[in-house]
Amino acid sequence: MIKDLHVRVEDKEILNGVNLTIHPGEVHALMGRNGSGKSTLSYALMGHPRYVVTGGQILYKGKDLLQLPTDERARQGIYLAFQYPVSIPGVSVSNFLRAAVKARRGEEVPVKEFRKELRTHMGALGIKDDFLSRYVNDGFSGGEKKRLEILQMALIKPELAVLDETDSGLDIDALKTVAEGINAMTGPDRAVLLITHYQRILNYITPEFVHVMQDGQIALSGGGELAHELEARGYDWVTQELAPTGAV
Repeated sequence: MIKDLHVRVEDKEILNGVNLTIHPGEVHALMGRNGSGKSTLSYALMGHPRYVVTGGQILYKGKDLLQLPTDERARQGIYLAFQYPVSIPGVSVSNFLRAAVKARRGEEVPVKEFRKELRTHMGALGIKDDFLSRYVNDGFSGGEKKRLEILQMALIKPELAVLDETDSGLDIDALKTVAEGINAMTGPDRAVLLITHYQRILNYITPEFVHVMQDGQIALSGGGELAHELEARGYDWVTQELAPTGAV
Protein backbone atom coordinates (compact mmCIF):
# COMPACT_ATOMS: atom_id res chain seq x y z
CA MET A 1 0.00 0.00 0.00
CA ILE A 2 1.31 3.43 -1.00
CA LYS A 3 -0.09 6.23 1.12
CA ASP A 4 0.39 9.96 0.49
CA LEU A 5 3.84 9.40 -0.99
CA HIS A 6 6.01 12.46 -1.68
CA VAL A 7 9.33 12.08 -3.50
CA ARG A 8 11.89 14.61 -4.64
CA VAL A 9 14.86 14.35 -6.96
CA GLU A 10 17.60 16.81 -6.00
CA ASP A 11 15.64 19.98 -5.23
CA LYS A 12 12.50 19.19 -7.24
CA GLU A 13 9.46 17.41 -5.84
CA ILE A 14 8.17 14.89 -8.39
CA LEU A 15 5.54 12.93 -6.47
CA ASN A 16 2.99 15.00 -4.61
CA GLY A 17 0.91 12.58 -2.59
CA VAL A 18 0.51 9.26 -4.43
CA ASN A 19 -2.03 6.80 -3.07
CA LEU A 20 -2.23 3.28 -4.49
CA THR A 21 -3.18 -0.14 -3.14
CA ILE A 22 -2.27 -3.34 -4.99
CA HIS A 23 -3.35 -6.78 -3.79
CA PRO A 24 -1.84 -10.17 -4.71
CA GLY A 25 -3.11 -11.46 -8.04
CA GLU A 26 -3.97 -8.03 -9.42
CA VAL A 27 -2.63 -6.42 -12.57
CA HIS A 28 -2.53 -2.62 -12.50
CA ALA A 29 -1.56 -0.36 -15.42
CA LEU A 30 -0.12 3.07 -14.64
CA MET A 31 -0.35 5.50 -17.54
CA GLY A 32 0.53 9.16 -18.06
CA ARG A 33 2.57 11.65 -19.99
CA ASN A 34 6.34 11.94 -19.86
CA GLY A 35 7.35 13.70 -16.65
CA SER A 36 4.17 12.84 -14.77
CA GLY A 37 6.05 10.77 -12.16
CA LYS A 38 5.50 7.17 -13.31
CA SER A 39 9.15 6.10 -13.35
CA THR A 40 9.86 8.08 -10.19
CA LEU A 41 7.29 5.93 -8.40
CA SER A 42 8.99 2.74 -9.59
CA TYR A 43 12.43 3.92 -8.43
CA ALA A 44 11.06 5.03 -5.08
CA LEU A 45 9.52 1.59 -4.59
CA MET A 46 12.93 -0.03 -5.10
CA GLY A 47 14.82 2.48 -2.94
CA HIS A 48 16.96 4.27 -5.54
CA PRO A 49 19.14 6.66 -3.48
CA ARG A 50 18.59 9.58 -5.87
CA TYR A 51 14.84 9.48 -5.21
CA VAL A 52 14.31 10.86 -1.71
CA VAL A 53 11.03 10.13 0.06
CA THR A 54 9.98 13.29 1.91
CA GLY A 55 6.62 12.06 3.17
CA GLY A 56 4.14 9.21 3.19
CA GLN A 57 4.38 5.44 3.55
CA ILE A 58 5.00 2.31 1.49
CA LEU A 59 3.76 -0.81 3.25
CA TYR A 60 4.54 -4.23 1.79
CA LYS A 61 3.47 -7.48 3.43
CA GLY A 62 3.00 -5.56 6.67
CA LYS A 63 6.51 -4.07 6.58
CA ASP A 64 7.61 -0.48 6.23
CA LEU A 65 9.41 -0.69 2.89
CA LEU A 66 11.13 2.64 3.43
CA GLN A 67 13.20 1.11 6.21
CA LEU A 68 14.65 -1.59 3.94
CA PRO A 69 17.67 -1.22 1.62
CA THR A 70 17.23 -1.98 -2.07
CA ASP A 71 18.74 -5.47 -1.94
CA GLU A 72 16.45 -6.48 0.90
CA ARG A 73 13.40 -5.19 -1.00
CA ALA A 74 14.42 -7.45 -3.89
CA ARG A 75 14.86 -10.43 -1.56
CA GLN A 76 11.41 -9.73 -0.13
CA GLY A 77 9.96 -10.30 -3.60
CA ILE A 78 9.86 -6.93 -5.38
CA TYR A 79 11.21 -6.80 -8.92
CA LEU A 80 11.76 -3.78 -11.16
CA ALA A 81 12.16 -4.15 -14.93
CA PHE A 82 13.88 -0.99 -16.12
CA GLN A 83 12.83 1.18 -19.04
CA TYR A 84 16.49 1.39 -20.08
CA PRO A 85 18.35 -1.72 -18.81
CA VAL A 86 22.07 -1.10 -18.33
CA SER A 87 24.83 -3.21 -19.87
CA ILE A 88 27.28 -5.13 -17.69
CA PRO A 89 30.35 -5.94 -19.81
CA GLY A 90 32.28 -8.98 -18.61
CA VAL A 91 29.31 -10.63 -16.88
CA SER A 92 27.62 -13.39 -18.87
CA VAL A 93 23.86 -13.68 -18.95
CA SER A 94 24.09 -17.20 -17.52
CA ASN A 95 26.16 -16.15 -14.50
CA PHE A 96 24.03 -13.07 -13.95
CA LEU A 97 20.79 -15.04 -13.89
CA ARG A 98 22.18 -17.73 -11.60
CA ALA A 99 23.42 -15.09 -9.13
CA ALA A 100 20.02 -13.36 -9.21
CA VAL A 101 18.18 -16.61 -8.49
CA LYS A 102 20.55 -17.47 -5.65
CA ALA A 103 20.09 -14.02 -4.08
CA ARG A 104 16.31 -14.27 -4.30
CA ARG A 105 16.00 -17.85 -3.00
CA GLY A 106 18.76 -17.53 -0.43
CA GLU A 107 20.57 -20.68 -1.53
CA GLU A 108 22.47 -22.15 -4.46
CA VAL A 109 20.23 -23.82 -7.04
CA PRO A 110 21.51 -27.19 -8.35
CA VAL A 111 22.96 -26.74 -11.83
CA LYS A 112 20.73 -29.35 -13.47
CA GLU A 113 17.57 -27.86 -11.95
CA PHE A 114 18.61 -24.33 -12.88
CA ARG A 115 19.40 -25.23 -16.50
CA LYS A 116 16.11 -27.07 -16.97
CA GLU A 117 14.06 -24.18 -15.64
CA LEU A 118 16.14 -21.65 -17.57
CA ARG A 119 15.71 -23.40 -20.91
CA THR A 120 11.98 -23.80 -20.37
CA HIS A 121 11.56 -20.05 -19.95
CA MET A 122 14.00 -19.29 -22.78
CA GLY A 123 11.92 -21.42 -25.13
CA ALA A 124 8.74 -19.58 -24.16
CA LEU A 125 10.42 -16.22 -24.87
CA GLY A 126 12.04 -17.31 -28.13
CA ILE A 127 15.58 -16.89 -26.75
CA LYS A 128 18.40 -18.87 -28.40
CA ASP A 129 21.08 -20.78 -26.48
CA ASP A 130 23.95 -18.46 -27.51
CA PHE A 131 22.22 -15.69 -25.58
CA LEU A 132 23.54 -17.18 -22.33
CA SER A 133 27.22 -16.64 -23.16
CA ARG A 134 26.79 -12.99 -24.13
CA TYR A 135 27.51 -10.18 -21.68
CA VAL A 136 24.46 -8.68 -19.97
CA ASN A 137 22.78 -6.17 -22.33
CA ASP A 138 26.10 -5.54 -24.08
CA GLY A 139 25.19 -4.83 -27.71
CA PHE A 140 21.65 -6.09 -27.16
CA SER A 141 18.75 -4.82 -29.23
CA GLY A 142 15.80 -3.26 -27.43
CA GLY A 143 13.83 -6.49 -27.79
CA GLU A 144 16.69 -8.60 -26.41
CA LYS A 145 17.02 -6.35 -23.37
CA LYS A 146 13.32 -6.62 -22.59
CA ARG A 147 13.31 -10.39 -23.10
CA LEU A 148 16.15 -10.67 -20.59
CA GLU A 149 14.15 -8.62 -18.07
CA ILE A 150 11.17 -10.94 -18.44
CA LEU A 151 13.41 -14.03 -18.31
CA GLN A 152 14.91 -12.78 -15.05
CA MET A 153 11.44 -12.16 -13.66
CA ALA A 154 10.33 -15.66 -14.63
CA LEU A 155 13.28 -17.20 -12.79
CA ILE A 156 13.19 -15.19 -9.56
CA LYS A 157 9.38 -15.30 -9.27
CA PRO A 158 8.72 -11.96 -7.55
CA GLU A 159 5.54 -11.30 -5.63
CA LEU A 160 5.34 -7.73 -6.93
CA ALA A 161 6.64 -7.06 -10.44
CA VAL A 162 7.01 -3.40 -11.42
CA LEU A 163 7.50 -3.13 -15.17
CA ASP A 164 8.64 0.33 -16.24
CA GLU A 165 7.69 0.86 -19.89
CA THR A 166 8.49 -2.68 -20.89
CA ASP A 167 6.92 -1.97 -24.29
CA SER A 168 9.41 0.82 -25.06
CA GLY A 169 11.37 0.16 -28.26
CA LEU A 170 9.68 -3.14 -29.09
CA ASP A 171 8.42 -4.09 -32.53
CA ILE A 172 5.07 -5.84 -32.73
CA ASP A 173 6.49 -9.39 -32.67
CA ALA A 174 8.73 -8.69 -29.67
CA LEU A 175 5.83 -6.94 -27.93
CA LYS A 176 3.63 -10.00 -28.30
CA THR A 177 6.38 -12.33 -27.03
CA VAL A 178 7.16 -10.16 -24.01
CA ALA A 179 3.45 -9.77 -23.22
CA GLU A 180 3.00 -13.55 -23.35
CA GLY A 181 5.90 -13.91 -20.91
CA ILE A 182 4.30 -11.44 -18.53
CA ASN A 183 0.92 -13.15 -18.79
CA ALA A 184 2.53 -16.51 -18.01
CA MET A 185 3.86 -15.04 -14.75
CA THR A 186 0.57 -13.64 -13.48
CA GLY A 187 -1.30 -15.59 -10.83
CA PRO A 188 -3.04 -15.39 -7.46
CA ASP A 189 0.22 -14.85 -5.55
CA ARG A 190 1.80 -12.26 -7.83
CA ALA A 191 0.86 -8.62 -8.42
CA VAL A 192 1.94 -6.61 -11.45
CA LEU A 193 2.29 -2.85 -11.83
CA LEU A 194 2.70 -2.15 -15.55
CA ILE A 195 3.90 1.36 -16.38
CA THR A 196 3.25 2.51 -19.93
CA HIS A 197 2.50 5.51 -22.13
CA TYR A 198 0.37 3.67 -24.61
CA GLN A 199 -2.58 1.34 -24.75
CA ARG A 200 -0.96 -1.03 -27.26
CA ILE A 201 0.62 -3.45 -24.73
CA LEU A 202 -2.76 -3.61 -23.02
CA ASN A 203 -4.08 -5.31 -26.16
CA TYR A 204 -2.14 -8.35 -24.92
CA ILE A 205 -2.15 -7.86 -21.14
CA THR A 206 -5.51 -7.17 -19.52
CA PRO A 207 -5.31 -5.08 -16.34
CA GLU A 208 -8.04 -5.10 -13.72
CA PHE A 209 -7.20 -1.50 -12.87
CA VAL A 210 -5.87 1.44 -14.87
CA HIS A 211 -4.52 4.59 -13.21
CA VAL A 212 -3.56 7.89 -14.79
CA MET A 213 -0.72 9.86 -13.24
CA GLN A 214 -0.66 13.61 -13.65
CA ASP A 215 1.50 16.20 -11.90
CA GLY A 216 2.90 13.65 -9.46
CA GLN A 217 -0.44 12.23 -8.35
CA ILE A 218 -2.81 9.52 -9.47
CA ALA A 219 -5.46 11.73 -10.96
CA LEU A 220 -7.91 9.13 -12.25
CA SER A 221 -8.51 5.39 -11.82
CA GLY A 222 -10.80 2.92 -13.51
CA GLY A 223 -11.06 -0.46 -15.16
CA GLY A 224 -9.47 -1.65 -18.38
CA GLU A 225 -11.83 0.49 -20.43
CA LEU A 226 -10.02 3.61 -19.16
CA ALA A 227 -6.97 2.72 -21.27
CA HIS A 228 -9.12 2.63 -24.40
CA GLU A 229 -10.64 5.98 -23.47
CA LEU A 230 -7.16 7.47 -23.14
CA GLU A 231 -6.10 6.03 -26.49
CA ALA A 232 -9.12 7.58 -28.16
CA ARG A 233 -9.18 10.95 -26.38
CA GLY A 234 -5.65 11.62 -25.14
CA TYR A 235 -4.36 12.87 -21.80
CA ASP A 236 -5.84 16.35 -22.21
CA TRP A 237 -9.21 14.67 -21.71
CA VAL A 238 -8.18 13.74 -18.15
CA THR A 239 -7.38 17.38 -17.37
CA GLN A 240 -10.76 18.43 -18.73
CA GLU A 241 -12.57 15.71 -16.79
CA LEU A 242 -10.98 16.85 -13.53
CA ALA A 243 -11.46 20.58 -14.12
CA PRO A 244 -14.05 22.24 -11.87
CA THR A 245 -17.37 23.03 -13.56
CA GLY A 246 -17.07 26.34 -15.38
CA ALA A 247 -13.27 26.31 -15.41
CA VAL A 248 -11.56 27.36 -18.62
